[in-house]
Amino acid sequence: MKRTCAECYAAHVKIGITCYPTYGGSGIVATELGLELASRGHEVHFISYASPIRLDTGVARIHYHEVEVSTYPLFHYPPYCLALASRMAEVAASYVHYAIPHSIAALLAKQMTSSRRLPFVTTLHGTDITLVGVDRSYFGITKFSIEQSDGVTAISRYLEAKTVDFFRVSKPIQVIHNFVNCDLYRPDPARRPKEKRLIHVSNFRPVKRVLDCIRVLHEVRRSTDAHLLMVGDGPDRGPAETLARELGVSAHVTFLGKRDHVERLIPETHVLLLPSEMEAFGLAALEAMACGVPPVATLTGGVPELITDGVDGFLAPIGDIAAQAARVVSLLTDDALYARMSSAARRTAETRYATSMIIPLYERCYEAVCGV
Repeated sequence: MKRTCAECYAAHVKIGITCYPTYGGSGIVATELGLELASRGHEVHFISYASPIRLDTGVARIHYHEVEVSTYPLFHYPPYCLALASRMAEVAASYVHYAIPHSIAALLAKQMTSSRRLPFVTTLHGTDITLVGVDRSYFGITKFSIEQSDGVTAISRYLEAKTVDFFRVSKPIQVIHNFVNCDLYRPDPARRPKEKRLIHVSNFRPVKRVLDCIRVLHEVRRSTDAHLLMVGDGPDRGPAETLARELGVSAHVTFLGKRDHVERLIPETHVLLLPSEMEAFGLAALEAMACGVPPVATLTGGVPELITDGVDGFLAPIGDIAAQAARVVSLLTDDALYARMSSAARRTAETRYATSMIIPLYERCYEAVCGV
């Protein structure tokens, strides 16, 4: 994900945000960041091939610029990176979320606008480093894009260390954790039903291990009643639906598809499941914590930076269905434990990851590269 500051004036900056508009953490963070920056008086321009999933273009100081990619028989795949660079140069403002291809496009846009200063900041989110970046065919270009950035941020200390260790970059990386709007994401006990509900929110890619959610539910129901809400869509939705039928729990699972307003759904649940193979941070867990919904997550990546095991959520080994289910059962059957952990989860979100604490860090980062 990447952003570039083209014009700086007084305390406000003109900010272009380029991100993947699909259902995923990097696009969600980019969109929420843009909305928060606009609310603080900055002029924000989103540049992508489609409007980001959570973007409200009716907000003042928010602009959306679509990248049009032409098809031509010569090209087997449309040259999106080149079209994106051209659009960035036209808008003359860009901050980038996700290293590939957004950083390279921003670098091209910077070179195309040599008559004016167009610095850009690259924000690393996770799979752009842990998956795409380690592919041999992308290693060189990923390392180059990071080193050519005017500023680099990462969403967790884990991702910072991973980037430095693998790419051996000398460019300083500033850790700015993900954030949550605690006024929007908040507990609402009146809306929570008596039926115990679990929730999982993701893009249903294999790294999210969504089939483990079905297995956990099956194990949980051996001890207590529970219903699972599966929010999102992706390649593993079909296999998850099949597994639910095979395990005899399909009547206790609801696949809701993609939802824009998860802040309305999460308060109606009791526990969030995050069984991922890898998470650079765990945004879904943070949003749940802000709603007073304790997460049961896997001990991986940057998740331990967010969740303190046994305090504001639980951590369990990847793929250990029995351990994850046991943590869920303890939360669903022990009211005192649940009340304590729910309050702690909300407190963590408010005191460590609220927008009022994190957004100023981005502002200072942008102002620094702009020379304000």
